[in-house]
Amino acid sequence: MAAAFPLQTWLETLDAFLTAHPEVGYWYTTVVRFVFPVLAGLILLRAIRSLLRVPHTPETWAQLSMPNGAPAPLTHWENIIGRNKNADVVLNYPSISRQHAALIRNEDATWTVHDLDSKGGVLVNGEKVEGKANLQEGDTITLGGVPLMLLPTTVAEKEQQAARRRAERPAAIWPSFLWLTLFQVLTCLQLIVADGAEITAAVPMAFLALTAAMWLYYIALRLSNCVGFEMETIAFFLSTLSLTVTASSAPSSVPKQLIAILLGLGLFLVLGVFLRDLSRTQRIRWLMAAGAIGLLGITLVLGTGKYGAQNWIVLGPLSFQPSEIAKICYIFAGSATLERLFRRRNLGLFIVLTGVCIGCLGLMSDFGTAAIFFVTFLVIAYLRSGDFATLSLICGGAVFGAAIILKFKPYILSRFAVWGHAWEQASDAGFQQTRTMSAAASGGLVGVGSGNGWLHNVAAADTDLVFGMVCEEWGLLIAVAAVASIITLAVFAARACRVGRSSFYVIAACAASSLLVFQTCLNVFGSVDILPLTGVTFPFVSNGGSAMMSAWGLLAFLKATDTREHASFAIRDLSWHRPARRQVRKEGAYEED
Repeated sequence: MAAAFPLQTWLETLDAFLTAHPEVGYWYTTVVRFVFPVLAGLILLRAIRSLLRVPHTPETWAQLSMPNGAPAPLTHWENIIGRNKNADVVLNYPSISRQHAALIRNEDATWTVHDLDSKGGVLVNGEKVEGKANLQEGDTITLGGVPLMLLPTTVAEKEQQAARRRAERPAAIWPSFLWLTLFQVLTCLQLIVADGAEITAAVPMAFLALTAAMWLYYIALRLSNCVGFEMETIAFFLSTLSLTVTASSAPSSVPKQLIAILLGLGLFLVLGVFLRDLSRTQRIRWLMAAGAIGLLGITLVLGTGKYGAQNWIVLGPLSFQPSEIAKICYIFAGSATLERLFRRRNLGLFIVLTGVCIGCLGLMSDFGTAAIFFVTFLVIAYLRSGDFATLSLICGGAVFGAAIILKFKPYILSRFAVWGHAWEQASDAGFQQTRTMSAAASGGLVGVGSGNGWLHNVAAADTDLVFGMVCEEWGLLIAVAAVASIITLAVFAARACRVGRSSFYVIAACAASSLLVFQTCLNVFGSVDILPLTGVTFPFVSNGGSAMMSAWGLLAFLKATDTREHASFAIRDLSWHRPARRQVRKEGAYEED
């Protein structure tokens, strides 16, 4: 608090100067509006290019000797073997089932074979497998009469793979952090110029704290030999926009939003480290499922309604949305339940979990979040089963369930009646969308300057309609850059998942990125009347503590799937996969000294 008083005095002095010389503030705003898009490009270009251009070389953990003698590399920790063309190892023999068996790599680098209810059966060294069996290098696996042999990778192959991984080292990202720091300083000055005497010391102190936290994070992880910071750069940039939007619309909430960013960063770190141990994720999957149901159930019983949805818990001066944290629990439980076990029973349990969660959201009238949960479910279920027929039946059941809800809550339809007719009801149901579109159009390419807009006077301008507020104050260029940042995370997840080590990382990353993209689409298109206004937030950008923490937590799933060397703190040290110094090559194999 002592530091705030000199800062407040300095702000008063600066305000007196700007009042005496208004042309200084005018020219500053005029010039900096064109500087911000350039800085945004410098911040994001390196990060986006690095995420999209890395080849992500597959890692080979072992190999199968095929009947013709050719090796088939095992590039994942869970590998499906079968006749299906989407299998990891394709065996095009009539006696092989579409999904015949699964080869699972254990934490101690041993392997286990699982019979996936195949018709031809599985034999290990001539003995029939009932359910699953442990494997040793050199064991013969017979699938439907087709013999295969499990072989390790050679020392030369490991060295070659290690060299390729070193070549994929992420680009140095500290220049983006420098540009982002300048972006934050200029933004803070712009807010001071725009708000004048109304500005408080809390705003510059919040920006200073965010900058300090960003650099402390970078230095701490850099000292631990981590070099991949592209995702964090995007998240810090979007969080800066969030802090600015909050300062423009609700200055008193700036400290709260800063705390939410810091808590989100902490959640990102804790969850990322926790994901290092896949066996641990398996053990708590039921706890996460119970957490998702419990959070939604408590909200259903004790929740307070806002904007027509009963999705808030209010504790004195604090309020939060448990459904935002439930998203993390839901993805964690769904991905951990489905990976490795390869049983239809698990898909059925996940359908039950989804039904309970969406049912609670439906009873709370939070249909935007319910739609997000359902899309996330479709992504997870498809990655698990690859069965369009099953998903079609599920979609039909979802439509039937939605019809039942509408029968008991017919007033819900009135919320969607304005969709596509906002201008026809500009003073009534379409009030928010029409004002949002008008404000967005007035911002042009570079905006009117942070703090100079008027959309913040409209309800939910800094949450559900935040895309319009960003367009108005920051301009279309930065608004599009914010959307492109979210899309980049999804594209990176899709590319990285092709060589993902574990199906848990693959499913969780794809689910998290799909959730972020779909939520962004609902927010952006809903605010401009292309889609119904469902009341969901823009990840990382909207004002709201629960939403900010949820976005950072979901980012941890994407970070965990990054297989580049030293790019992710969520991937444990894989030195065991590199050739040991005392291993010697001997006639095509290797032995321990």
